Amino acid sequence: MRVLANDGIAPNGKAQLEAAGFEVVTDHIPQDELMTKLNDFDVICVRSATKVRQELIDASPNLKVICRGGVGIDNIDHAYAKTKGIPTYNTPAASSASVAELVFAHFFGLSRDVQRSNFELRAEGSEFKKLKKSYAGGQQLRGRTLGILGFGRIGVEAARIAIGLGMNVLPVDLVKETEAIEIDLMGQKVMVDVPVVSMDKMLAESDYITIHVPGGNLIGEDELAKMKDGVILANTSRGGVINEDALLAALESGKVRGAALDVFVGEPNPRRDLLENPKISVTPHIGAATGEAQYNIGTELADQIIAHFKK
Repeated sequence: MRVLANDGIAPNGKAQLEAAGFEVVTDHIPQDELMTKLNDFDVICVRSATKVRQELIDASPNLKVICRGGVGIDNIDHAYAKTKGIPTYNTPAASSASVAELVFAHFFGLSRDVQRSNFELRAEGSEFKKLKKSYAGGQQLRGRTLGILGFGRIGVEAARIAIGLGMNVLPVDLVKETEAIEIDLMGQKVMVDVPVVSMDKMLAESDYITIHVPGGNLIGEDELAKMKDGVILANTSRGGVINEDALLAALESGKVRGAALDVFVGEPNPRRDLLENPKISVTPHIGAATGEAQYNIGTELADQIIAHFKK
């Protein structure tokens, strides 16, 4: 069996597959060449760069499994693949902690204007005392309220961090009504029951909001208008979940104090007015880009592929 890890795979995952008898190819094949080359493989593993659409599936009758190293599978026509008897596997648990930690890295930076002062203080001719005074309006996260839109694995990890910081949490979810979360407090395991709330309650009462949904235009002008003045937002899920024009307008008016964006509508070429806005903290879609997450993704992908062919 031949596996094409077209967007790469962690060495542990590659070694695990090879030990099980699979040939693993990690040389990247450009998207426009896959139509003629993917049929040489039984399995394709992708991240977010490679698209596996209906036309490619039809051109690859030997394809037996599609894998996505990550949570979202919007770059794969998975429903169509299923009709052709080709399952799609992803790795929803592997990177949850890493994504949630990135959210809080942004939250801490935005709360103290780290992303702006870091550059302004370095600039030639910067005035130390003036900058110190201009950044005197920081805020703590402790005691504030975190809204969580999407209470799956990543949302639960975000709640776990928030509770540990002394924050209140208001999750919104279409399926769950409550979630029991295990918190490690000084070596003691404590179970905390976290009820799900309505969207309107979350929007109205949250000081910070983090989004963990697979897609959709969920935050626009109407939703932003319902939020607290000075709210801080983070989107590490999918570009477009927050309407980018509405977000820029809310930042300009002061309705939104700051925003963290790890994902963009125009990836890999985000619009410049987002990247250059001093109230936006940006990262280049690196939610799962930690050694720990990549190791976990490699293991989970290998386990799924091996298990599939053992059936």
